[in-house]
Amino acid sequence: MTALKLLAKDSDDLGIVAAALQDSILRIADISYNKTSRSLSLRLWRYRNEGIEQERVLTALRFDDIMDVKVRDIERSDPEALLVFLDAKFTKGKVAPGGEILLQFAGGGELQLSVEAIEVILSDVSEPKKTDKVPIHPEFSDD
Repeated sequence: MTALKLLAKDSDDLGIVAAALQDSILRIADISYNKTSRSLSLRLWRYRNEGIEQERVLTALRFDDIMDVKVRDIERSDPEALLVFLDAKFTKGKVAPGGEILLQFAGGGELQLSVEAIEVILSDVSEPKKTDKVPIHPEFSDD
């Protein structure tokens, strides 16, 4: 297995990271904001869309240059509660290269990161494990 490692420095890169993370599962306890180092870290079980087998791999995700974090519709009282990652989007701020990164989760939960610049690192940190937790997406027809 080749571990996935990605670095995002702009909104296009962030889109690639978000696509790799879609349908990842994480616990509330696996979200850590360090105000001193201005970083947000997440530990996720990423579904390996690039794999042949139905597998998940433990993945570390770190956002740097964070000035502020806001939480919306995420219940933090149960550290074992699960979130499912959907998307990450960047909105430019008044002063480039800063802005807002919005992390979206199933059920409407969001983390809004105020950033000086996009600085994101994704790295797989385990061997893949077979899973029965497979993403289910509705089929759309052109009719």
